[in-house]
Amino acid sequence: MKRNTFRLTTLASALFVAGLSSAHAGGFQLLEQNASGIANAYAGSAAVADNASTIFFNPAGMTQLSGAKEVSLGLAVVKPSFKFANQGSLAAVPPLTPVAVPLTGSNGADAGDWAAIPNGYYAQRINDRLSVGVGFGAPFGLKTEYTDDWVGRFQSTLFDIKTMNVNPSVAYRVNDKVSVGAGVSIQKMEATYDRYAATLTTPINLSGTKLRLKADDVSFGWNVGVLFQPTAATRVGLSYRSKVKHTLTGTLTASGGAAAVLSNPAIGAAGVNAKVDVDLPDTFIVSFTHQLNPRWEVLADLSWTGWSSLDVLPIYRTSGVQAGTTADLLEAHFRDTWRVALGANYHYNNAWTFKFGIAHDESPVKNADTRLVSLPDNNRIWLSLGAQWRPDRATRVDFGLAHLFINDTRISHNQTSSDPTKNKGWVIGEYTGNIWLAGVQYSRSF
Repeated sequence: MKRNTFRLTTLASALFVAGLSSAHAGGFQLLEQNASGIANAYAGSAAVADNASTIFFNPAGMTQLSGAKEVSLGLAVVKPSFKFANQGSLAAVPPLTPVAVPLTGSNGADAGDWAAIPNGYYAQRINDRLSVGVGFGAPFGLKTEYTDDWVGRFQSTLFDIKTMNVNPSVAYRVNDKVSVGAGVSIQKMEATYDRYAATLTTPINLSGTKLRLKADDVSFGWNVGVLFQPTAATRVGLSYRSKVKHTLTGTLTASGGAAAVLSNPAIGAAGVNAKVDVDLPDTFIVSFTHQLNPRWEVLADLSWTGWSSLDVLPIYRTSGVQAGTTADLLEAHFRDTWRVALGANYHYNNAWTFKFGIAHDESPVKNADTRLVSLPDNNRIWLSLGAQWRPDRATRVDFGLAHLFINDTRISHNQTSSDPTKNKGWVIGEYTGNIWLAGVQYSRSF
């Protein structure tokens, strides 16, 4: 089973080789599991069910698809920006040193960069009540990358998370008003974390030594959904996705500076196997759509994400003379979050529908003291618009564009330590950021 699972996720990765590593919802959740929802800021995501991507947001929606078979393929292209301004970052403070020692270096340039997020879905009706389908997507992702000379290099220079999710699903129409659905997630997660070694002189001179954790895992989760249609004009969708518990295993290596010393088997601080447990959060969505009249439709979404599953993440060495000891700590201290979205569609004619959306998205980061340089996240507002084009009865092409306004973000993350080998400094400053997001989705029924 392990071998078959690996082959399946490897095939999915080969199909979707574009970058999957920019966070666009709060935390590092990727809402872009279709591009057709971008224009509505993903309002109504668990109730819309107008293409096969409903497999991700609410599998019960497969019973509402118009054709006996449906395929949907999409691509979102994203440009995040996170620019840091140093405001007195410190390498050490009393009593570690007689006086505060400033951290030197640049502001790290823009930590965000272009990314592409693909998705693909196939659904098939078995009979009037039963439908099945499968989806491919990337529900979580993050990449922040700074120049090697920036002031926060001892906390992070690169943090890169990728996921690939394979989601076989089934849906059943109970009656004309109620449908239910469920699915299984086969999820691969990859993580790369780079930082420079300690800021102070130690018995081993660590100057210029970069540490890298590279690890991955394949694990499993599940999702369920229900779709209510109390009237011909109204739909209500509820969906839940479970946590996915990953144990990432890989290697902790060093390069430059004292790499040869740290990789010495007698020291065993680097060049060893390592692991870290990561519980990706569960999510719950309540969605609503209502056809006001032949022209206008309104949509709404309320979603919750259980980010508190990510608190303090110890990275353990699992080989060498220091096996079982903690190599590093990722102190996230996340909180659970809410997201609210509202949208509207205007049906201009049989070929064109124009879409609009707005959303408020909470960040799981509690405050400046717990904000990580690897995730300079804050609350954000979505403003979205787009259109759907129907060249014929079986084909839909959706276009979406969104701008995400991110609050100016203070950081005061103190990771100074009395152990000079673990001193990562105290990063103090402010981030300015925003995200541009565009996408296209092609859907066809047969």
